Amino acid sequence: MGQEITDPAGIRQDMDRFSLRCSLLVPGPPEHAFAIFTDELSDWWVTEYTWSGPEALAELGMEPQAGGMLYEIGPHGFRADWGRVLTWDPPRRLVFSWQIGPDRVPVPDPARASEVEVLFLADGPERTRVELEHRHFDRHGEAAEGYRKALTAGWHELLSRYLATVARRHPASPA
Repeated sequence: MGQEITDPAGIRQDMDRFSLRCSLLVPGPPEHAFAIFTDELSDWWVTEYTWSGPEALAELGMEPQAGGMLYEIGPHGFRADWGRVLTWDPPRRLVFSWQIGPDRVPVPDPARASEVEVLFLADGPERTRVELEHRHFDRHGEAAEGYRKALTAGWHELLSRYLATVARRHPASPA
């Protein structure tokens, strides 16, 4: 890949022109990490990153199956789908399309959408390595490189919040 960044929270990011890879260690087994990533999206996703915004967002979710949608429900029940689950393989692997363009406009054509793959790999009995790759930014056209740069910061914020949520929800190990 290209440039690699590691921060004090332990989130590593490696990027090239059209892809971004992130990895981090979270407490607990893969089942725990996968469940919080998928079932509790609204607990860690940055609501300012939604179309509805923090005040109007009613629901944020992921339908738990291949073909399921990633969506938000905003004011007056308005639903915006912003991705589709391509692979649902709990607790090991999740792949979804990212159907939000660089201009924050929905991208209805999946051939023009980027893709996110998340792996949940056991790292000992009480830790999981989460590896996320956001790839195919080139599908977003001329703004692809700038969009990847913007989402490098975006994914760092999202994964920092995800890590904090996983840590809060992980039962303390017996002394």
